[in-house]
Amino acid sequence: MSKCLWQPSEKRIKSTNMYGFMNLVNEKYSKDFKEYPDLWEWSVDNLEDFWTLAWEFIDIKASQTFDKAIDDPAKMPGAKFFVNSRLNFAENLLRFRNDRLAIVFKGEDSVRRTLTYNQLYDEVAKTAASLKKLGIKKGDRVVGFVPNMPESIIAMLAAASLGAVWSSCSPDFGIKGVLDRFGQTQPKVLFTADGYFFKGKPMDSIERIAGIVKEIPSINKIVVVPYVSAEPDISSLPNSVLYEDFKDPKAKEIDFLQMDFDDPLYIMYSSGTTGLPKCMVQSVGGVLLHQKKELVLHTDLKQDDTIFYFTTCGWMMWNWLTCSLSVGATLVLYDGNPFHPGPDALWKMAQDERITIFGTSAGYIEALKNAGVKPGKQFDLSALKSVLSTGSPLSDENFEFIYNEVKQDLQLASISGGSDLNGCFALGNPMGPVYTGELQCRGLGMKVYAYDENGKPTIGQQGELVCTAPFPSMPIFFWGDEDGSKYHSAYFDEFPGIWTHGDFIMVTERGGVIMYGRSDATLNPGGVRIGTAEIYRRLDAMEELEDSVIVGQSWNNDVRVILFVKTAPGFDLTDELQNKIKADIRANASPRHVPAKIIACPDVPYTLNMKKVELAVKKMIEGKEVKNKDALKNPESLDFFGSLEELKS
Repeated sequence: MSKCLWQPSEKRIKSTNMYGFMNLVNEKYSKDFKEYPDLWEWSVDNLEDFWTLAWEFIDIKASQTFDKAIDDPAKMPGAKFFVNSRLNFAENLLRFRNDRLAIVFKGEDSVRRTLTYNQLYDEVAKTAASLKKLGIKKGDRVVGFVPNMPESIIAMLAAASLGAVWSSCSPDFGIKGVLDRFGQTQPKVLFTADGYFFKGKPMDSIERIAGIVKEIPSINKIVVVPYVSAEPDISSLPNSVLYEDFKDPKAKEIDFLQMDFDDPLYIMYSSGTTGLPKCMVQSVGGVLLHQKKELVLHTDLKQDDTIFYFTTCGWMMWNWLTCSLSVGATLVLYDGNPFHPGPDALWKMAQDERITIFGTSAGYIEALKNAGVKPGKQFDLSALKSVLSTGSPLSDENFEFIYNEVKQDLQLASISGGSDLNGCFALGNPMGPVYTGELQCRGLGMKVYAYDENGKPTIGQQGELVCTAPFPSMPIFFWGDEDGSKYHSAYFDEFPGIWTHGDFIMVTERGGVIMYGRSDATLNPGGVRIGTAEIYRRLDAMEELEDSVIVGQSWNNDVRVILFVKTAPGFDLTDELQNKIKADIRANASPRHVPAKIIACPDVPYTLNMKKVELAVKKMIEGKEVKNKDALKNPESLDFFGSLEELKS
């Protein structure tokens, strides 16, 4: 049973952007909404009115207004949003030219760098001018193999100002992982750094960059940012130039190319653990409108906020965070290991930078709890108003950890969506209460339901996450998918005309959402579907376990549950511990959740974005090939699961 952990005060509710938007709806459409569920219902039943008002409220800057917010709300895929509007993504993010801090950057080397909005504009102007001299134009691909540093944002904005399409990978990707992504889209310019820091050590990237560009002949210019070395040797990189030498020092203004709403902006990638990554192309207007709606309304981001998200440039949360510039807020970027030099590193930064919105992953929060860090007691977090968590379901225990050990009076927003939409299906509601284990709400304008196996919406029962109406940030196409068949099979095969995302969820009576993990990794013993998150919630609470991964193994014409555990230091997987695990799962989940076998493993495989790869483990134990292991953070961990005698009986 979920319990209420936080309720915003009336004063706080009335100060939120969401409250202001609700009042605008009431005024314009003669409504009397007082609670979020009524506002959500209106937003999904009146898509054209909602998106029109959202465009106005969050203040999208456009050189040409639109004829219609959506041409056909019943058409999915294929609906057109904001027909005939003209705008530029970079112009919206660079609309503030002032001396307020736009970016604060901190890396493991402890050097703090800052850029004001004026300085950011100047840097983008110089970079864009040089890209233009190279002949970069609308539709060309510009990519980054970059740490999470200011130059990554500058390069993206410079490319977007010209109408080019941006894509990025973090520098911890292996050569094959990068080739699997950039190799599909044939970029013309590569921005990179000479290396990065991890756990206090400088990691050189030059050799890998040389290996990458050798295999992608379309790259005709490499721009290298010195990071680990003041004067890196780039002689092994053809057509390369240092960043300072690349920029045009004379450029002062940016000529923002005006684009159609559905012109391409980003190419995002799926994790690529079951084949080549999908290259999902997203639009200029779709990304801007969707992300700014989430930031302004659901995150309550304001110009005087300082927002941080622990991410790399290979995760969609980097794109999401970057859009905060469109509000005029201050972004804090961190690159490196979040536990360096100690597990409290990011919270000291939160104190020092007066961070108001702190974003991270569920995995980080779990690791923080296990490390015994108590941020609220160790640091002054008086500025903090919200903590955001994504990447995987956040356990009940970790909900309570945030309120017990970080701060009692804050909004904890567990959020969930994906790279496919560069945003969220379910996320925070700054006007509403927080309950253990629940995402506060479904996003405005997102007609999200839990479908049962008969394709019917269900409340209070687990089902498939679907979205039954179009939304602006849907991919406009997949790169290289000429007939659209890959796009269609990715989302629309299960229920025609309805987006099926691949997550297993429950919508609660109060409109919250509980996540149960990927539906393609859902366990199905005896024909009863079980979300893996239910079991992880129990396991995460056990001090004896450091990590775990659970899969279903085909067995005797059924499925049996196999649990792999990585024990915490000082503990072994004894019979006593196995019995404790089984008893806990039986009592707190159900008898069907109890694993048939519990096996100790040395490590648990994760993607580079820190998501457990249950499907890869399942493939390994079934003797199937796992492709694209370069998409994993620790690919060697898979070897353990390949030939286990315990699973043959």
